[in-house]
Amino acid sequence: MSDTSKQEDPATATGAKSAATSIGFFPRMRAYFFAGILVTAPITFTLYLAWLLIHFVDNTIRPLIPAKYNPETYLPFALPGLGLFVLIVSLTLIGALTAGFMGRFFIKLSEHVLNRMPVIRSVYNATKQILETVLAQQSNAFREAVLVEYPRRGLWAIAFITGTTEGEVQNVTEEECTNIFLPTTPNPTSGFLLFVPKADLVSLDMSVEEAIKMVISGGIVTPPDRRPQALKDQALTSARVYEDVDVLREGEKASVVLSARRPGEIQEEMQASLPESERGRSAKPKHGDR
Repeated sequence: MSDTSKQEDPATATGAKSAATSIGFFPRMRAYFFAGILVTAPITFTLYLAWLLIHFVDNTIRPLIPAKYNPETYLPFALPGLGLFVLIVSLTLIGALTAGFMGRFFIKLSEHVLNRMPVIRSVYNATKQILETVLAQQSNAFREAVLVEYPRRGLWAIAFITGTTEGEVQNVTEEECTNIFLPTTPNPTSGFLLFVPKADLVSLDMSVEEAIKMVISGGIVTPPDRRPQALKDQALTSARVYEDVDVLREGEKASVVLSARRPGEIQEEMQASLPESERGRSAKPKHGDR
């Protein structure tokens, strides 16, 4: 009986080995397949978007180029990106011309004409003001990502600083407020404009680009936490912090409870307790500082 078992052992071992090999091969191929997707998908998607942009600009600008100045008239093949190149060169030349006296005179004359048109005047002035604010080198618009409690206490959302609240909106509020843009997922071009007290905002060390990636991906792409270990070990706030505050607000029928510590205040205290060399990016000059 022992001899028989000894004779069956090699076959059993061979079968087990082949089974292990067959089980290990397909998972390995599946892993290779998904690895290939992870490598090629971002590159393919980026090239596809670039091709769409170039194709759109080419189809829009190329018909505007006179035939005698169009290189494709003398070549047997099309030049991809010709329209985009012409657009970049044209915008650069226009920018250079507007820096001179004649350019400024022409701009003032054009604005004078546009300001006399009822509907176009509003669109032009609004567009000009937005572009000047966003593209200005000294502008703080979309230069910092923050956390804000939204849509209720205990729930957090990523938002972007767009400026300091001024004018009537600031004057009717008791606290110093900050303008923030709260984007939607996965389309960050839509969202909400909120005027939030500065003490209720938590500055993030992540860059604006990293925050946008996190919003677009729905939280799948999460940037690493680069803060000092001392800051990682301490939580800034919790939903339980506000339980007594809400009860107190309802009991005393008070619209505002001034005794509660705010997340932004806690963050400033934590940053101030650390040496300057160990503070994270969120220790930079605060949003809304005047």
